[in-house]
Amino acid sequence: MAPPKRNLNRIKAVLAEKSTASKELAKHLGKTESTVSLWSTNDIQPSLHTLADIAEYLDVDIRDLLVSTKS
Repeated sequence: MAPPKRNLNRIKAVLAEKSTASKELAKHLGKTESTVSLWSTNDIQPSLHTLADIAEYLDVDIRDLLVSTKS
């Protein structure tokens, strides 16, 4: 049995906040739209290096792309 899916990133929310399409992010990173979609739905997670590239492109702190583990 697979472990339950955890929401670890906020990529989808930050893309919406920045009014940026996932298609644009995929093109900038040289990734497929389906890869960005999998990140956005937390089905897979980008590497730390890629997360830093995403933060730079969206002009946010990398921490803004992560779900806080503290309340």
